[in-house]
Amino acid sequence: MSERRERRSFTDEFKKQVVGLYNAGKSRTEIIKEYDLSASAFNRWVKEYNTSGSFKAKDNRSAEEKH
Repeated sequence: MSERRERRSFTDEFKKQVVGLYNAGKSRTEIIKEYDLSASAFNRWVKEYNTSGSFKAKDNRSAEEKH
């Protein structure tokens, strides 16, 4: 069983930098390894930023969720 990591928080600026590296062609595996990120956090950041340009939950809700 793996150890549970302590929860870390990241600034929007850092998230933009990481997504920018990915969008510029750096591999997902390299980024996750280099910055010691969880795959789920990385995937969420990429999806959110590429969908809405924002990491804020309210900006990433679907039309159904907004009503």
